[in-house]
Amino acid sequence: MKLSALRNRTALRTAAVALSAVLSVALAAGIGSADQDKASSVSSVTKEGRTWHLKVYSAAMGRDITVDVQRPVDESQPAPNLYLLNGLDAGEGTASWSAQTNALGFLSDKQVNVIQPIGGRGSYYADWIQTDPQLGVNKWTTFFTQELPPLLDATLGSTGLNSLAGLSTSGTSVLQLAEAKPGLFKSVAAYSGCAQIADPMGRQFVKLAVETWAGGNTANMYGPADSPLWAANDPVINAEKLRGTQLYVSSGSGIPLMRDVEFYTKSAPGVQGDVNLALGMIIEGAVNACTHNLQSKLDSLQIPGTFRYDPVGTHYWPYWEEALHDSWPMLASGMGI
Repeated sequence: MKLSALRNRTALRTAAVALSAVLSVALAAGIGSADQDKASSVSSVTKEGRTWHLKVYSAAMGRDITVDVQRPVDESQPAPNLYLLNGLDAGEGTASWSAQTNALGFLSDKQVNVIQPIGGRGSYYADWIQTDPQLGVNKWTTFFTQELPPLLDATLGSTGLNSLAGLSTSGTSVLQLAEAKPGLFKSVAAYSGCAQIADPMGRQFVKLAVETWAGGNTANMYGPADSPLWAANDPVINAEKLRGTQLYVSSGSGIPLMRDVEFYTKSAPGVQGDVNLALGMIIEGAVNACTHNLQSKLDSLQIPGTFRYDPVGTHYWPYWEEALHDSWPMLASGMGI
């Protein structure tokens, strides 16, 4: 074989190997594929009076997310956006603002878009490091801080000012989201949320919610207990990022009133009702400790915030509805209304 032919064959083989490597990388990244990810977008809008049901495609999660919007009292004028986040079941069941309270009625005469995302059960609205067999793909921090806000501004003609309120597990999430993108949410209200997640008590609280009650695995969320992601997502550790955000944080003491006892005993028969009451007391007592720790950290940083500590109350909807009413002037101030 001539030397020139051998060189040509070697060159072709080298080029083929290089091309194969490039194509492998391109295919892995979805480049040039007919199935490459779509951009985030509003897929559809269904109007039901003042309520708009949006389907918003999340490129980060690769699926449509339902977002319910109660439009402002005067739809002809631009309005800001209040993200009203649900707790552990994320609006997928009946444990929601709309089913358990009159929050939407209270907000119906306000010049504000009330934003209620549906989905993300047990996710803490976080960006998980990997897919969970039970809870799927969760990239909610990306969704709330990057994908959804500009789409809402365009679809609703909103003012671009945003506030955020959440309860229980999402009482933690609203602080995390505010820290993930400082300045995006001008005012934030957290009701009965444990603000610390990286210490043993806070991490156990997250594990109870995600694993025991939602069936997920926190290893798919932030990794093992010694992963630095727990500290990176801890609102107390990262409290400096709350500087400049108007804050309202509330909790009860865990001491039940008669209405608490009646609620829990009626929600489940016999011993289970007593167990639920005990859990409601324990959870709110732990949340109270978390809330005091957050206040101490903010005080040490000279970051102002409004803290409400009820001398009574368990982990229960009427207290969160009262806190929403109490925090409304602060939330409205952040939205310029």
